[in-house]
Amino acid sequence: MVKISDRLKTAASLIREGAVLADVGTDHGYVPIYLLEQKKIKSAIAMDINKGPLERAREHIHLYGMDAYIQTRLSDGVAALEKGEADSILIAGMGGGLVMHILEEGKDICQAAGELILQPQSELCSVREYLAENGYVTEAERMVFEDGKYYPMMRVHYQAEKNEDADKTIKDMENSKEQKKSRYKVECLYGRYLLMEKNPVLHQYLVKERQVFENILDNLFKQPESEKIAVRMEEVKEALGYNEAALAYYRT
Repeated sequence: MVKISDRLKTAASLIREGAVLADVGTDHGYVPIYLLEQKKIKSAIAMDINKGPLERAREHIHLYGMDAYIQTRLSDGVAALEKGEADSILIAGMGGGLVMHILEEGKDICQAAGELILQPQSELCSVREYLAENGYVTEAERMVFEDGKYYPMMRVHYQAEKNEDADKTIKDMENSKEQKKSRYKVECLYGRYLLMEKNPVLHQYLVKERQVFENILDNLFKQPESEKIAVRMEEVKEALGYNEAALAYYRT
């Protein structure tokens, strides 16, 4: 049995049973191998932009006897994928900017898939805003702490005409414009489902983040007054405010 990290195992758990999976940036090809061993997916297309990782993936696929079930393709994002060819697209282990680039460049292909499992390593707020602004509906979120790092991830699907009852956004839930704006920002930063479900890993992250912000603020107070210091203090205070608003979910 192939062994994969908790991060990848959790991302794999978001993939629906019986899917044809496209694994973007497959690296060693372990996720599709793992899912086939679990008999969770029908087949997979393992894709990577670099020849080296793709060759390693081929070796592993052959080693585990999965040649008949996993194709390999050299691909920049989803460029080598046909529209409707995959039910599920996994984009994990890369920066948020690259995730958004792949979604934008492969818009038709990503929108045609039944689901996308995304695990951006940075720019979480920007990724969530991009998804909301481009017709994607978030279905589920998970968060893992592994090797000293936090890994949020999500399952989303494209919905051309948004169903307000099925996916009520924050903008529909509050009366005050300021409340709407603030809560929307908090959910973009930390994840609506993680907050609503009081995810314990997110709570751990929030407590640590609060301490970091408080330490920064203490150090700033000790600095000689200047416009630059004043601006930075306001930025940190704002970030602390969002952090406190997120922690408030755990007190209700």
